[in-house]
Amino acid sequence: MNLQELINSAKVNIVDVRSPLEFQGGNVSGSINIPLNEVVEKVEDLRNMQPLVLCCASGGRSGQACDYLEAQGFTEVHNGGGWTMVNAQKK
Repeated sequence: MNLQELINSAKVNIVDVRSPLEFQGGNVSGSINIPLNEVVEKVEDLRNMQPLVLCCASGGRSGQACDYLEAQGFTEVHNGGGWTMVNAQKK
């Protein structure tokens, strides 16, 4: 399944790892906000939400979050890049 198919899958949760203020300024419809600095404490919640597509402003923070979650044994986590790119692929 490619990234666009994942983004549009009913099974996937889109998680935006930007700050709450950034998230309020615009976000992907239906996404949830878990700031990067809260990912460690939300690992078990996120584990139960897989499959995941993570996004942020440009893909850097979501990439860090993906790397961390993969190191924790996550197998269904994907870096969607910037939220505007994810939003553009959402149908």
